[in-house]
Amino acid sequence: MNQINGGVCAAKGFVANGTHCGIRKNKSKRDIALIYSETPAAAAAVYTQNLVKGAPLTVTKNNISDGIAKAVICNSGNANTCNANGIEIAEQMCELLGKELGISPRDVVVASTGVIGQPLDITPIANGIPALVAGLGDNSEYACEGIMTTDTKKKEIAFSLEIDGKECHIGGIAKGSGMIHPNMATMLVFVTTDCNISSEMLSLALSEDVKTSFNMVSVDGDTSTNDMVAILANGLAENKKIESIGADYEIFCAALHAVTSYLCRMIARDGEGATKLLECHTFGAVDDTAAKIAAKSVICSSLFKAAMFGADANWGRVLCAIGYSGADVDVSQVSVAFKSAKGEITVCENGAGVPFSEEKAKEILLEEEIQILIGLGDGKGEATAWGCDLTYDYVKINGDYRT
Repeated sequence: MNQINGGVCAAKGFVANGTHCGIRKNKSKRDIALIYSETPAAAAAVYTQNLVKGAPLTVTKNNISDGIAKAVICNSGNANTCNANGIEIAEQMCELLGKELGISPRDVVVASTGVIGQPLDITPIANGIPALVAGLGDNSEYACEGIMTTDTKKKEIAFSLEIDGKECHIGGIAKGSGMIHPNMATMLVFVTTDCNISSEMLSLALSEDVKTSFNMVSVDGDTSTNDMVAILANGLAENKKIESIGADYEIFCAALHAVTSYLCRMIARDGEGATKLLECHTFGAVDDTAAKIAAKSVICSSLFKAAMFGADANWGRVLCAIGYSGADVDVSQVSVAFKSAKGEITVCENGAGVPFSEEKAKEILLEEEIQILIGLGDGKGEATAWGCDLTYDYVKINGDYRT
């Protein structure tokens, strides 16, 4: 498996574009994106578990109930959530795009992101779709820009891999900076691949992957209303179709996880107001479930996140977060170390503090990427979770997000 360029256009038969259609006031920002497969693709998606769901999720779920899609359209600047005519608007987006592309509106994945409870006018979308379609090409970067809201960095990645002697490609784009606490899922992620795989196996691969990727990310503990992870596989790599669990399926799953875990890190690193990426690795747990619960609890702790912003090696906040997490853990066996490009320092062993240099710890924690290494005993369970520090700017961004 090799990292390549191209994002969602790396896979054969996929083109993309992103433009400004007028949803957002700032004309320099793209506010609508399109991904298109020249042939019908197997499709699968996972959705937020927030009881308040954006209208596009309902429409998408209905559209891909047959496991097939050809296009993804997404606007930013307005979530189309809690609107009386939200379903109608989402369906109109599919109809307008279907007409322009010459495909069935039922073959469209539709998504929206932005402010909740604000009516979405279909007019700018209707006016913008012709140019959006006309500009389709090797433009993954434009599509990536079109789905961004408070993001400060584009998030895209692609890999090549070999299955059944055929070169396959898989790539993805993502948006996500705030309201990130996936319980599947709290951001928008679109993945494309030319691997030949059934929609059933694609759905299984995605639903299993999110358990150790996007569900292990948190920026602020808020689970969004709108967002999803969707994947399209058009089979143009011409490998023998993956229709059951086996070696080829496992290769595909590994490649999918390479894409999703990379995007996880980018989402956490670009958390609203964040200055640091936090990667918490737990090991030695009684099982993977305990490891996941403990790791997620640590990177969700506001007190710990604030300590990381201040480069304060306050390891007590790590133990505190583990203690209330509900994980099956013997706290008398917990060890904690902090690691970065500046080195590694152990601050706790067997549930108690050990002497360490505060100066060295601060030097380590001043880096932009911090690893929190937590030993939970002598079991075999392990997990990784991603988060970010909590800064003054997070409050500034969200204090006037709507206005």
